[in-house]
Amino acid sequence: MRDFFAELYRNKILMTTVSTWLIAQTIKVVIGVFRLKKFDFRLFIGSGGMPSAHAAGASCLATSIGMECGFDTVYFALAFAFAIVVMFDAQGVRRSTGKQAGILNKIMEDIYWKGKIQELRLRELIGHTPVEVFIGLFLGIGIALISYSRGS
Repeated sequence: MRDFFAELYRNKILMTTVSTWLIAQTIKVVIGVFRLKKFDFRLFIGSGGMPSAHAAGASCLATSIGMECGFDTVYFALAFAFAIVVMFDAQGVRRSTGKQAGILNKIMEDIYWKGKIQELRLRELIGHTPVEVFIGLFLGIGIALISYSRGS
């Protein structure tokens, strides 16, 4: 079992990608501290917000694979296609779900104040704006390039 964890730690692509996700989530918390004037750990473990950790991780993974294995390999092609799907989903489908949650929350609020129902609010911050995705994309590529410019 010790070899398993040692092998994972030596996997530069995995460690760079995980580090990128952690950095992106930490940036969300820092932005949240300035914006909300308080520390909210839910920003670290939640989805949505600036920058997109989905886009950062997926673009870092693709860039790292390209740097490690070559940009003309099937591995890069798979990672690139995966990144496109992840970013489209983060910006499109999940954002639409968040907007629908906002509308449903408004309906629930209207019904509640008329005394007919009391329910928990739905989570509205699910997806990302295009800007959040682009910032995540560039963050992921940047971290991968920095990681690989320092050598193996």
